[in-house]
Amino acid sequence: MAQRLHLLLSIILFVNLIRFSNQQDLSFVYNGFNQGEGGLLLDGLAKIQLPGGLLQLTDATARQKGHAFFNRPFDFGSASSSQSLSFWTHFVCALVPKPGADGGHGIAFVLSSSKDLTQADPTQYLGLFNISTNGSPSSQILAIELDTVESAEFDDIDKNHVGIDENNLHSVVSAPASYYSDREGTNKSLTFLSGDPIQVWIDYEDTLLNVTLAPLRNQKPSKPLLSRNINLTSVFPDRKAFVGFSAATGSLISYQYILGWSFSTSRVSLQSLDFSKLPTVPRPKIPKKTSSLLIILLVILGLLVMAVLVGVCVYKRKKYAEVKEPWEKPYGPLRYTYKSLYKATGGFKRDGRLGKGGFGEVFKGTMPLVGDIAVKRLSHDAEQGMKQFVAEVVTMGSLQHKNLVPLLGYCRRKGELLLVSKYMEGGSVDQYLFQDDKPPLSWSQRLAILRDIASALCYLHTGASQVVLHRDIKASNVMLKGNLQAFLGDFGMARFDDRGANLSATAAVGTIGYMALELTSSGTSTRTDVYAFGAFMLEVTCGRRPFDPEMPVEKRHLVKWVVECWKRGSLVDTIDRRLGGKFIPGEVEMVLKLGLFCTRIVPDSRPSMEQVVQYLNRHQMLPDLSPDTPGIGVSTPMLMRVPSLAITSTSGISSASPPSVSSSPANNSMFISHTIMYGDGR
Repeated sequence: MAQRLHLLLSIILFVNLIRFSNQQDLSFVYNGFNQGEGGLLLDGLAKIQLPGGLLQLTDATARQKGHAFFNRPFDFGSASSSQSLSFWTHFVCALVPKPGADGGHGIAFVLSSSKDLTQADPTQYLGLFNISTNGSPSSQILAIELDTVESAEFDDIDKNHVGIDENNLHSVVSAPASYYSDREGTNKSLTFLSGDPIQVWIDYEDTLLNVTLAPLRNQKPSKPLLSRNINLTSVFPDRKAFVGFSAATGSLISYQYILGWSFSTSRVSLQSLDFSKLPTVPRPKIPKKTSSLLIILLVILGLLVMAVLVGVCVYKRKKYAEVKEPWEKPYGPLRYTYKSLYKATGGFKRDGRLGKGGFGEVFKGTMPLVGDIAVKRLSHDAEQGMKQFVAEVVTMGSLQHKNLVPLLGYCRRKGELLLVSKYMEGGSVDQYLFQDDKPPLSWSQRLAILRDIASALCYLHTGASQVVLHRDIKASNVMLKGNLQAFLGDFGMARFDDRGANLSATAAVGTIGYMALELTSSGTSTRTDVYAFGAFMLEVTCGRRPFDPEMPVEKRHLVKWVVECWKRGSLVDTIDRRLGGKFIPGEVEMVLKLGLFCTRIVPDSRPSMEQVVQYLNRHQMLPDLSPDTPGIGVSTPMLMRVPSLAITSTSGISSASPPSVSSSPANNSMFISHTIMYGDGR
């Protein structure tokens, strides 16, 4: 009897051990999703089309996203487990563009530590990240993207590619969409936006991740499209991840579908998809052709309407007349018609005016495909220098950086020059520093703004095809998006030099308080931009303008005052009181000292913008500095030292903004002092 009881207990223990060993296994198959959501968690636009059982991630709605995750996480097991971490999955998808339009943005197979991605952005972020989480290890996301848009922001190789993304949409490896033909012994291309079903296999064993593609009903190719060693336990330190799909739309729209899906943590347990049970891919209906008689009637009616419109156009011709000359022909793609800008701004009405400066007014507008824009109307009475000006505007339009205000183009009409830029809905930094109707910026927001502008300046000095000197860096020329991402704007005083060439002396231009002393002798250089950025750093940290004639004499020059406080051991007294004491002392001290480092009197003793970026990102430590370091805290008011400089009015909404100056506006084709974007105040 005891032997039988012992045998029974052994059997029960053995069964429980088997159940425990398989506890972490995960395996399922969907040949269509006829069971409704059956184990899936959906959000956004994602839904199940019944009775066909088609998983639809997106529809024709612009700038939206959809997610579908299996409701139970893929458990890697404990770190001490001897079993290797592996999974295999096979799914069939289809991307169908909206009729008559280019499609986008694509589908991603996702492993995520969280099944809640509702805070992610659509468009190029594919519903996986937003601007703050992209590139952050805390995101804990591994994705295989089937991307149909070439995004310069993420260095995409083309608009029809596969990529492996690890906590970042800059793919660690990518390749144009294709599959290996075993019969022909070569790769054959695939077009995601053909609307045809495509098979995708993703195999992960030990640390090797393979991605393989093929058309529907093809056997799995013997060679994968992508292979990459990925350590999943470093991406997911908690050793758990949810598996599923993410898709998004922008202004470009596609219908994104999953027809079937099989997943398993064991190769032998991976169930094959039954193609006979998969739902069909719907095709958006194209409007039916009208009858021939109706077409004839419409043509006749159209001709009558055209006759009336021709008369109206002749009448309005003078209203929309433009100035065009033969030399402008190469710049055609960057030239906007006056009519399009007139309509975009609602006829340049006063209620659409964003700001007014000494050289013109800025209006908000909206254009199809482009979105919100800012149009600045500038007056010009002479043709001298206009050809060079337009050429340099075109050059600015070619600059590509995520923290530069995009300059879209221009238009010339009679005595006007119109400059078109991307609209920045957040306004300018000086509004947040000096106007009570804006909420105060937190310290983390201020530090992020400084890093954004430092990155933009570093690109202008070292990353562009030519050295670009901005020459008017200040708070009113730093624009913000709604999420407070900073953009450097107003290139009205900018200057270009060939890389490697000696920078010749030029007219002293800029704004009082931001101008280095050597501008009056040796002229402008990258080091004068560094000086202006140093003054901007102090301005953002202290909440005070670099030069304020209304302040007491001992506080009038910000650089000098900060050094005096440093000498007294009261550097904390310089910090903006609107911060309410909520800041990290070590970071604030570093920024203040770096600002003084950048404003040293000797140009060669200032750091380069590459070094400034390293200091701000804490990748390099500041050199030892003290209030007694030579050249620290020397502040000489440019207006008093250079009596020949002409003050350029910057009257606008922000009337307290310091004036800009130039010693020779007639000889500088780029002298359009104030902002290409919003003037000196909105």
